[in-house]
Amino acid sequence: MTQESATVRLTVPVSQRDHQQGPATAPVTLVEYGDYECPYCGEAYPIVKEIQRRLSDRLRFVFRNFPLTQSHPHAQHAAEAAEAAAAQGKFWEMHDSLFEHQQALDDAHLVHYAATLQLDQEKFEREMTEHIYAPRVREDFLSGVRSGVNGTPTFYINEVRHDDSYALEMLLAAIEDAMSR
Repeated sequence: MTQESATVRLTVPVSQRDHQQGPATAPVTLVEYGDYECPYCGEAYPIVKEIQRRLSDRLRFVFRNFPLTQSHPHAQHAAEAAEAAAAQGKFWEMHDSLFEHQQALDDAHLVHYAATLQLDQEKFEREMTEHIYAPRVREDFLSGVRSGVNGTPTFYINEVRHDDSYALEMLLAAIEDAMSR
């Protein structure tokens, strides 16, 4: 880790408002600022899954929305879909569907994923039409801007930005290093 990365920190600490997998007592918290339409986030998705599998309850994973709307036209609505699913207790299922079907994020597909997850269709569609979760997505985005996020994916390991590669062995080594401190 470079000297510079040691000074770039997460400005909004992880809290109950965040989408989390793994115990709050885990020795390491990995926060990802991601965009469901970003191809690099798509590459990182199975890497994070593998790290979670390997570390199990020694890792808490947090995902925050950072849709890059200038280059990814479906990213904002996909993030809102994840939040709408969260309101029905299915954030992680929608999160996974969005990354696993990254090339199909138009509204018709978002509705299909909601149906597949057995969400309340009427509620989901109404909330999506009314952009009920846009403020929540914006809160995540702005917290990322304040934390120095300038692209996706951006990872923080125990609140310190990880500026190295997110390739499996590199990210895993950085996480294990944080565990040993």
